[in-house]
Amino acid sequence: MQKLIPTTVVGSYPQPDWLVDREKLKSQSVPRVRATDIWRIEERWLEAAQDDATVLAIRDMERAGIDIITDGEIRRESYSNRFVTELEGVDSRNPAIVTLPTGRQGALPRIVSKIRRTHAVEVRDVEFLRRNTDRMIKITLPGPFTMSRQCHNEFYKDPDEMVMDFAAALNAEAKELEKAGADVIQLDEPWLRQDPEAAKRVAVPAINAALEGLSATTAVHLCFGYAHLVSGKPGGYAFLAELADTIADQISIEAAQPKVDLGVLEDLSGKSIMLGVIDLGDPEIETPEKIAERLRAGLKHLPSERLIAAPDCGMKYLSRDVAFGKLKAMVDGAAIVRAELQGAA
Repeated sequence: MQKLIPTTVVGSYPQPDWLVDREKLKSQSVPRVRATDIWRIEERWLEAAQDDATVLAIRDMERAGIDIITDGEIRRESYSNRFVTELEGVDSRNPAIVTLPTGRQGALPRIVSKIRRTHAVEVRDVEFLRRNTDRMIKITLPGPFTMSRQCHNEFYKDPDEMVMDFAAALNAEAKELEKAGADVIQLDEPWLRQDPEAAKRVAVPAINAALEGLSATTAVHLCFGYAHLVSGKPGGYAFLAELADTIADQISIEAAQPKVDLGVLEDLSGKSIMLGVIDLGDPEIETPEKIAERLRAGLKHLPSERLIAAPDCGMKYLSRDVAFGKLKAMVDGAAIVRAELQGAA
């Protein structure tokens, strides 16, 4: 029987300073092509160093008391580029230079032929995570719609066909991740809100195609972007209720920093909700009681058996001590509310 109000993470955890140049990482936009210059370790020792740092992330999450952990995405330069740049049809060595929504110039991988997955990308990550913990584990992948918006299309006449080919590549990967031991497989889809009209046309079919045939628990994560890079977040989602039509078991939303009206949760009846209760834009570590208050607000709109406590977004840009402190506060806050619910039963 699953614990009431289990705790989890969205995906990323801070990478150690000895592994990555964090100042260089923070000074640029989220990389879409490879950003090998952020790594401090020589190529021949990099995988071993990433393994060691991954164990540190796993132990931090265990020590904080997190129920469903990830590998911290320690091996990734960004949440999305590691997967997309490994697909056939994607040219990241000769990127297109475009103006990003932030106004900055940025490099995007070019789509130059039909998108296909030709080899496993994150299977070893899951195998490593499974060997190093006895807790439930989750692995994350960039969603098909988001990947399509982070590339420069030079091949597909119909952009929706490109989204569906990304979905097919994801489905092939997800099935192998499940076999490798993943308990939860999550798609990150922060770009749904950037183009809601296109999302309404193709996102739900693409997400369903990506998750088709899986027996693992499935999730879709939405957010407004890393707090380090995005401020002045809106108080609502342009594309959310539509996710009720996906086959995903869980929907993850950022709610603490943007102070989202949680009445939107009622549009997702039947889904479990990973509710963002850690504000990653605030360097102060929340008290357990503050976390409990945010969880109680969620319980006004959904039953306790469908509520999962989570950070707003990935914790990549936080310092490790702040990230750990916030996770511990979340675990303790969830315990407060769990005790209240069990005492009232």
